[in-house]
Amino acid sequence: MTLTFDAWIDGREIQCDIGSDMALSGAVFCCSMFVPSRVVSGGTLVRQVAGYTEVALPEIPAGGVVRLVLTQIDPDFVPKTRAWLPLGGYLRLKTEAVALPMLETGVRVDDAPPRVVPQFAGLRLVPQPTQWHAGVGELQVTGYDTIYDLPLAARLNLAPFAMAGGVPLRFVDAEMADGAYQIDIAPQGIAVRAAGDPGRFNAAITLLNLRETYDGVLPCGRIVDAPRFGYRGQHLDCVRHFFQVDTILRLLDLMALLKLNHLHWHLSDDEAFRLQVTCAPGIWQQTEFRGEGLPVPGLFGGGIRAGGSYSPADVARILARAAELHIAVLPEIEIPAHAYALNIAHSGMRDPGDNGSEVSVQGYPLNIINPAMAATWALIEPLALEVAGMFPMGMVHLGCDELPPEAWSGSPAVTALKAEHGLVTRDDVQGWMMSRLAEFLAQRGVKVAAWEEAAKGSNGGIGHGALLFSWTGQGPGVAAARAGYDVVMCPAQNVYFDMVHSTSVDDWGTAWAAPAVPLEQVMDWRPVPAGAEDIADRVKGVQGCFWAEFTTTDREMEPMVVPRILGMANKAWDLHDSVDGTGLRALVQAYGPLLDRMGWQRHKGA
Repeated sequence: MTLTFDAWIDGREIQCDIGSDMALSGAVFCCSMFVPSRVVSGGTLVRQVAGYTEVALPEIPAGGVVRLVLTQIDPDFVPKTRAWLPLGGYLRLKTEAVALPMLETGVRVDDAPPRVVPQFAGLRLVPQPTQWHAGVGELQVTGYDTIYDLPLAARLNLAPFAMAGGVPLRFVDAEMADGAYQIDIAPQGIAVRAAGDPGRFNAAITLLNLRETYDGVLPCGRIVDAPRFGYRGQHLDCVRHFFQVDTILRLLDLMALLKLNHLHWHLSDDEAFRLQVTCAPGIWQQTEFRGEGLPVPGLFGGGIRAGGSYSPADVARILARAAELHIAVLPEIEIPAHAYALNIAHSGMRDPGDNGSEVSVQGYPLNIINPAMAATWALIEPLALEVAGMFPMGMVHLGCDELPPEAWSGSPAVTALKAEHGLVTRDDVQGWMMSRLAEFLAQRGVKVAAWEEAAKGSNGGIGHGALLFSWTGQGPGVAAARAGYDVVMCPAQNVYFDMVHSTSVDDWGTAWAAPAVPLEQVMDWRPVPAGAEDIADRVKGVQGCFWAEFTTTDREMEPMVVPRILGMANKAWDLHDSVDGTGLRALVQAYGPLLDRMGWQRHKGA
């Protein structure tokens, strides 16, 4: 049997042509849409879970085609790019499930040549140093004659960093700020003063970058440098798409090249729980794979079967690489919302008397856990403690974003909880829940982090020294900082790398936070906003985020992240915020050959 499948955007509608060389009756078309959809014509909706959609088709004659027309339930939704088309499509037949031909997915990396932009006036270096004092002359470099080595270079497909007969490179320990260093490049060789191993590492990374971006001919002069923020992060969603361990290791290497030092590892969401914990093995065993006949259907391109989970050995590999690269790994689990998979795998976390009908923004029913249920605490306390204990950072991110508006509104148990603790709103309930869990963890030496919504509630929110991540914009981060929280700025309008690069329908990505996030927009903000200078001490860092709703293969992530991650890395390090959009385009052009040597796919038309 040979099946055919094509789909395209037509205004607000998505047209799908499904064909077969054999007559088919009773076929059900299964696919993943970005958001909940409805059938305009060509079939009958039989099941829907958030964006996952099943449509009963009319009989397909031998050699014939049926046309199915879908549109989104939300009338304000308009498909923007190819990423809105059905993902993971297959037909459920009477005796089997058969995959349909895949549509083209991901960024068309070779579509557009890079724009021609003026040469950058500063060093060809990301991130930019605190000071650069140009000297006289140049120094030719193939490698460095030093006992300090960077195994990273070989993994990036670059020439060795340390080599006999290379340019003399001398390291001297100095009392400097954490991670700071000074490099003197002279015709006779290179001298580095650095603050311990972090400073030596940062200096070596700078010299590796310069060797590549200057084609082995370094300008002489002095670099004086130190990081602006202690937290310089990149987030990776491994729930909507299961990334292989080797891909995560590649991302860590790229992060190190750009002096990023925190990986925010998203491990739990509506679609799966990815970590192989021992306290509740059922939550990953039942949700690690999704697809046909499984508890979680083929959401976000899952198709007939997709997924996986991370074993303790996988975690150990990732942590070993991260330690080599001076990167801390922050694990994230999600409560109280984004818990559709947890509720499927672990019973008792819903009030049996709840007659509410809360639906998440992504269209999931029943995706919150109930803090009035004993089963909820029986799971989340040992779970959060075990997850935190697997990571030397000593901190766990507890999620706490996108609570549905009608959360717990139909739960008698929560009504009683409100009366007992003087709570009024859903935010009060969430704040009480998050504070209780944070206190449990704090008593056991575990620090907590969460998304910006964790500051909500009449009790002041999660408290307990939590680190909050401001994602809908910077306003909530400013408010949280003024309320006494430390914050990491990661505004979706600027540093969410699942956002489309351009407004072209042929591009790839989502567009809910902004029409597009081109390179200029990655730079068009300040980590400490104008007028909020009073919170400067509370802003602990900057982070880019990559959510994987549209990702069907690991490599599709690469040109979504690159080259925009270069701009975010500069935001996180550069004290003077010295690079604007034009400057970033010039630096991206300088880094293009290096990225190509590394084998990183990049959005060349970005």
